[in-house]
Amino acid sequence: MEHYDLIVIGSGPAGRRAAIQAAKFGRDVLVVERGRRVGGVSVHTGTIPSKTLRETVLNLTGWRERGFYGSSYRVKQDLTAADLRARLHITLNHEVDVLEHQFSRNKVDTVRGEARFVESHMIEVEGDAGEILKYSADKFVIAVGTNPFRPGYVPFDGKFVLDSDEILDLGEIPRSIAVIGAGVIGVEYASIFSALDVHVTLVEPRETMLDFLDKELVADFTHQLRDRGIAMRFGAKVEAIEKHGPADCEIKLEGGRSVRSNVILFAAGRMGATPSLNLDSCGLSVDHRGRLEVDPETFQTEVSHIFAAGDVIGFPSLASTSMEQGRIASCHALGEAAHDPPEYFPYGIYAVPEISTVGMTEEEIKERGIPYECGVARFRETSRGHIMGLDTGMLKMIFSLKTRRLLGCHIVGEGATELVHIGQAVLNLRGTLEYFVENTFNYPTLAEAYKIAALDAWNRMPPLED
Repeated sequence: MEHYDLIVIGSGPAGRRAAIQAAKFGRDVLVVERGRRVGGVSVHTGTIPSKTLRETVLNLTGWRERGFYGSSYRVKQDLTAADLRARLHITLNHEVDVLEHQFSRNKVDTVRGEARFVESHMIEVEGDAGEILKYSADKFVIAVGTNPFRPGYVPFDGKFVLDSDEILDLGEIPRSIAVIGAGVIGVEYASIFSALDVHVTLVEPRETMLDFLDKELVADFTHQLRDRGIAMRFGAKVEAIEKHGPADCEIKLEGGRSVRSNVILFAAGRMGATPSLNLDSCGLSVDHRGRLEVDPETFQTEVSHIFAAGDVIGFPSLASTSMEQGRIASCHALGEAAHDPPEYFPYGIYAVPEISTVGMTEEEIKERGIPYECGVARFRETSRGHIMGLDTGMLKMIFSLKTRRLLGCHIVGEGATELVHIGQAVLNLRGTLEYFVENTFNYPTLAEAYKIAALDAWNRMPPLED
């Protein structure tokens, strides 16, 4: 039985960063991955595939040029599912090659198989042929991620009723799709299929969606989706799902309404991929969604030598934050110096259009009783927006009336996930309204929206005190 300083279970964003950080400290590290190749959910069924699919759709449909050439404009006529997958496989292979090279260069050992704890310092790994290998370690980082939530009443068949992993293997582009769940994954896929000119119905039992975002941003995003013809069935629970035949599915809603579509995507939540880990044997327990509870500063679990990071610990479940969590967890596990997790990090939603946000929402600022003022810019107010043919998109900033500091930055529109980093830097450096008013931005750029929004707020701000 081989012994390691650190064993990392899972090779997604959290696992890879935890392993490589430990290796850079000169420790012996083993990564256990049950998938066919390293990378975890992020590379194979989550972040990278869905974002690659989005980019492929926008390119091949000519979506970004329709503001000039009309809604019938296409770069490629008669798009097929094979067209969408071609770019996907190239991207995934590149991601895996990069990760395998990183592990090799940093002398991180890897083993393929399903891990389960035998006791708190030992795991066994079952390989494809049923062989059992045992490993022990001083410390562990659990970074197994999540699997789609698959309730028993949903008749999944991998062809017409799909979860968010299976949707990537769709055999052909349907004429209509119903998406159950208006969370991040649901709205991303709903808007992507809408860009393909597929008729989309978004079903959500709650009256609202994306409640962690600024309400004004959600209102703008919702308007754009409705304007494109996406039907929204909010506030009605799903009572049953029936398949009447090939490409003929029905969702029966509370109150008697129903939704018919060729394909159904069930995207109402995910579960921690922990059932196979045999956590009872090492003294760990999980919540009703299979997630582990950790110290938010160190990512240490209730068992002192076992840490956890990434989606398996819950919100925010972002690849970007998972990477930092994994690195910080590794530092604390090995007794090395580590900085605190950042107070403000950007949240990106890769829908069509993109949404990105950092800092406090207007609702959170009101709850704290902070006097504030908002500034808003529309992308169509910028010269770059006109050049790009944009008639939608907005940037909203919120400033403290007392200190004039930036409190929150919220963007919906083309390039939002890139633009937000300017707001993130100013926010974390405690910058004020004056930075945006006095700074010079490249012209023409969408980043000019920062100055337009700042001037909008400045017009209503009290004068600077001497």
